[in-house]
This record gives sequence, C-alpha cells and structure tokens, in this order.
Amino acid sequence: MTDTVAVPLPGRAYDVRIGSGLLERAGAEIAPLLHRPRVAIVTDETVADRHLATLEAALAAQGIDSVALRLPPGEATKSWQPFETCVEWLLAERIERRDVVIALGGGVIGDLVGFAAAVLRRGVRFVQIPTSLLAQVDSSVGGKTGINAPQGKNLIGAFHQPALVLADIGVLDTLPRRDFLAGFGEVVKYGLLGDAEFFAWLEDHAGDVVAGDPAARTHAVRRSVEMKAEIVLRDETEQGDRALLNLGHTFCHALEAATGYSDRLLHGEGVAIGCALAFELSARLGLCPQEEPSRVRALLRETGMRCDLSDIPGDLPPAESLLELMGQDKKVIDGQLRFILARGIGQAFVTADVPGDAVLGLLRDQLRG
Repeated sequence: MTDTVAVPLPGRAYDVRIGSGLLERAGAEIAPLLHRPRVAIVTDETVADRHLATLEAALAAQGIDSVALRLPPGEATKSWQPFETCVEWLLAERIERRDVVIALGGGVIGDLVGFAAAVLRRGVRFVQIPTSLLAQVDSSVGGKTGINAPQGKNLIGAFHQPALVLADIGVLDTLPRRDFLAGFGEVVKYGLLGDAEFFAWLEDHAGDVVAGDPAARTHAVRRSVEMKAEIVLRDETEQGDRALLNLGHTFCHALEAATGYSDRLLHGEGVAIGCALAFELSARLGLCPQEEPSRVRALLRETGMRCDLSDIPGDLPPAESLLELMGQDKKVIDGQLRFILARGIGQAFVTADVPGDAVLGLLRDQLRG
C-alpha cells in the first residue's frame, strides 16, 4: 500500500510517494521521468552500504544504467569541498540537462545534491529518496537546497523542487535509534506549528511510531508531508507562511553552530530542543499557558528525545554568545531577528517583537540547568 501526497506547484508539480518497498520499486517509479535510461546517484558511504545495491538492482530491472558517487557521512559533507566534488563528478559523468540525478540519503545528501542539481547546467532534475525520518518528513519536500557556511547553516543554496520523492517507510528500520528520534523531532514540530489534533494523536501513538508500527509510521510521515506541502504551496520561497516551518530552528541553528555541527547534536535533536525553548519563551512572554510547554516536554521525554540544553553533552557558550549566533540565522531581516512563537499547541506565528532580555534570561536559566 502506497500513499501519495501531491505538491501541485504550477510548472513544478511532483508527487511524494509514501510506503514500504518503494526502494525495491524505484526503477519503475523513476523510469517515466527519463529521456534516456541512465541516472547518476549521489549518496553517502553509510547509506550506500545499506541501500545502494537495492536501488541499483531496481534500476537495472527496468533497463536503467546508473553510476554512483559515495560521499563521507555527516554534517561536514554539507559544505563547499564535497559540493565541488559532487558537481565536478556529475560533469565528468556527462549528466545532461534532461537527465535525472538521484539523492539517496538523509537531509545532508538531499540538501547538497539538490543544490548541485539546481546549479548544474543551470538546473537538472533530481529525485529524492530520503532514508532518514527527518528527510522523509521535512527536508526532502519543498525544494529548499543548500550547504552550510562557517558563518551558519544553510546560508548558501537555492530553491529547486524535486521531480519525485520516494519515502520508503521500510528503510527506517535500519536507522539507529538516536537518528530515528532526531527525525521524530521534526514530526512533533508539525503538530506544534499548525495541527493540535495531530499533536494529540502523537501523544497517544508516539510509542507506536518509535516502536516501528508500519501504520503509525505511515500516518506520521504522511501527515507531516501533507502539512509541509500545504505551506509550500502558499509560500514556496519563504516570504511569509513558510517561515512557520522554522519553529525551533532559530535556537537549533545557533546550538548546531555552538557544537561545531558535530555529532554532539543532531539537527533533529536541535529542533526538538528549539521547539521546547520556543514554547517556554512563548509562555514567559504571556502568549500561551504554561501547560503548553509542559505538554511539549512531556511528549519529548516520553519518547527519549532531547529537550533541554542540559541534554547536550559538553560545555556550551554563554547565553550572550548563543544569542549572537542566532543573529546569523536566515530569518534575520533588516538586522531584526524573527522568532516563531506560539499562542498554544497548533497556533504558531512569526514575530520580530521579542525582547532580547527575555531570550537571554531563558538561555541563562537553561544553561544553569
């Protein structure tokens, strides 16, 4: 059983296919997109060891030749040198404008390969095959691609929509528990930003999702993708509503920079902590009842997810330094930092009217544990 969520952007419409066994059927799914039976696959070494042979066999079964580039795993790959390696490899493989590049991996690979596809020959098509929960529910959908800079995350990139997304629920069984839980932070985010009913469903069924129940996982992924698609359709290039998708990310990106984009803090873990902080800040500003951040933390704690600064191993910079790192965020406009806050679960909004002292106070309290 495969679910399909359509993303009907004018002239750039595509489908997100969700279900088990899609990797084994990838050749049949991708074949209608091809002008010639040849594709280029970019992946990382960890994902390649687990899934590349399956994808290559699925393509070969449909008479599609493939070449593959393996990059190192980890956030450090989302930077200039691996990006250069990827683009030059695609050129060396004579990938043409009508060809298709496949991004097989998590959010790092999807973002990097999507950016490479956006600039290669001024734009080639690419297919996302996300292998992490975080990528399936968030980064593979919506066309935001890019790499990190020393100054901050995702500061170099382009909007470039995929031609197809294949979210195989089955591959999530191969994820380490920590990686899966990091992705679940993005799932929780969707309930928090705009669907209180979905958040309530997660309170009842989070254990089933984490335990691997296929129906629960499919519902969690599908609802997350539906919500992201709805927002992308309203605001493809993040001029307004799409900024809501950054709930938790202002804090998250600063924390990732503070931890050197290392495995001390995975992106989804930063999102979960950031969402908890955003709701705590909202309560301190009198925007939402104190019970709301308590519900957020209770759900995160129940599933074993990180939700406080004290959950990050090692030392963190002082509150003033973290606030300065937030100033590099892409949501800064005319020097004014914007936050995504909430009036309650499912009621997020964007604002620049946040006193710096309130943010500093929250960070100082958190750092004191």
